[in-house]
Amino acid sequence: MEILNPSIFVMFQLLTVFPSLKNQPSMSYNIQLADRIREYLESQVNVVEKEMMGGLTFMVNDKMCIGIIKDEMMCRIDPMLHEQSVEKIGCRTMDFTKRPMRGYVMIDQSGMLSHQEFNDWINLALEFNKFAKSSKKKK
Repeated sequence: MEILNPSIFVMFQLLTVFPSLKNQPSMSYNIQLADRIREYLESQVNVVEKEMMGGLTFMVNDKMCIGIIKDEMMCRIDPMLHEQSVEKIGCRTMDFTKRPMRGYVMIDQSGMLSHQEFNDWINLALEFNKFAKSSKKKK
């Protein structure tokens, strides 16, 4: 008979007693990147963080603006700037559901090594946020 690792056994007991724990989101995003974004957005008003899509999203003025999925930063940018943006190092089109989304880009670590590169991506997202449409709220 195989003996369970004590931590696995405790988790099994917790899930048996509290089945709702199964649905708790795990931190599957880069905490250091989240802190870096938070620091940059300190001066912005109306910023709300939401855990969604297995990551973290920064809503600015009730609109999705910046996000983190694993180690990549998602920026919602002007769709007119999409093609030239994905040509930059470390940038690709967001295809979260296997459907490419124009105006949404993912930037990996190689695309935001310097403070200037990081700031440029955040500024692109904040600039477009002024014109972006808010998604309809669910009732």
